[in-house]
Amino acid sequence: MFDGVFGGYTRWAVVFLIIFVLFFLLVPSYVTKCTTVPVY
Repeated sequence: MFDGVFGGYTRWAVVFLIIFVLFFLLVPSYVTKCTTVPVY
């Protein structure tokens, strides 16, 4: 339908959404792993 106008925008929005979800899922587990398991 709006391939010429909103094609690139929707693609960037999907990529940004995936990165946002991955960030929200990975950061708490990474922080808890670092706080519970001694790294040094």
